Amino acid sequence: MFAATMSRPGVSAPVDESLLWSVALLLAIGLVMVYSASIATAEASKLTGFQPTYYLIRHAAFMVVGICAGIAAFQVPMRWWQQSSPYLFLFAAFLMLLVLLPGIGRVINGSQRWLRFFGLGFQPSEFAKFAVVLYSADYTVRKAAFMGSFRKGFLPMAGVMLFAGTLLLLEPDFGAFAVITIIAMGVLFLGGMNWRLFAGLAICLVIGFVFLIWVAPYRLERVAGFLDPWADPLGKGYQLTHSLIAFGRGEVFGVGLGASVEKLFYLPEAHTDFLLAVIAEELGLAGVAAVLGLFAWFVIRAFAVGRQAARLERYYGALVAQGVGLWLGAQALINMGVNMGVLPTKGLTLPLLSFGGSGLVANLTAVAVLLRVDYENRCLMMGKVV
Repeated sequence: MFAATMSRPGVSAPVDESLLWSVALLLAIGLVMVYSASIATAEASKLTGFQPTYYLIRHAAFMVVGICAGIAAFQVPMRWWQQSSPYLFLFAAFLMLLVLLPGIGRVINGSQRWLRFFGLGFQPSEFAKFAVVLYSADYTVRKAAFMGSFRKGFLPMAGVMLFAGTLLLLEPDFGAFAVITIIAMGVLFLGGMNWRLFAGLAICLVIGFVFLIWVAPYRLERVAGFLDPWADPLGKGYQLTHSLIAFGRGEVFGVGLGASVEKLFYLPEAHTDFLLAVIAEELGLAGVAAVLGLFAWFVIRAFAVGRQAARLERYYGALVAQGVGLWLGAQALINMGVNMGVLPTKGLTLPLLSFGGSGLVANLTAVAVLLRVDYENRCLMMGKVV
């Protein structure tokens, strides 16, 4: 139904079916693995009413909401997204300010990242990632003539991103800050920023990230645990050691769906941040390779849609498509790196797979906008007005 709705909103021009299938397969894998990873935790918790299907039902409900939001977003022309992008970004900034207010933002695991609406938690940083894609694409198109200028091209955008990044660091949400930085810098570079200026700014960003890690003791502990997790396997290295054990147990084809041992109260956040470790244990290298391949294909097709839009001189749509690919691809890569011990631990979920309502809805809305870019490309090539 989702594919049919996306393919024919009034005219016969289709969308990229392989891109749509890659998303559908990731969602299907996510649904199965969230249930597998969470069943023991749900069955043993008072908060879930000892219901083994608690997380499965909620994840499926979030998926339905996300698909409905995506269908609605797909109906909206790209010109509206472009005109509205500054206001959507301001709204995202307002929500990130709101979450910091005492008594309004909810503190979970030491971080103040959530708002509560009608009994449901909402994470503004997930919406902010989507808003940054739209805004940075609009900014780059508007400032195309100044992309080689530090003062007129980069500095205004840097100020806006610094403001958003400060709000995220106050929560704190270092992972989301890293993702929106990658999105903004990537879109500016794809939009024609001078490569020397980009290289200099990239060096400054690396220095800035090192400084932010250095001044925060808990981040230093995470880096220490990352560099040698076996030095303190019951403390700083606990999550990573158990994630690596899960990968080791899985070998090539896994121990079998549902047969993970690490999800049985050993590996924290098994159904969210460390879902890939459960996939590795139960489905092995084959399962991890399948997930990696689906993400790679998604990014390849997103950039192909962007290139097609650029050839048709639809530059805003081109940057949005590539920005969505950059966002979901970079976040997936960071999450995979954390699970495999290649990157320090940070609170980032695996897009389209991990449990989490805000992230899943934001991801599916972004995918729908990407498909809208592809749809408008095809309509234009067929001589149809959108």
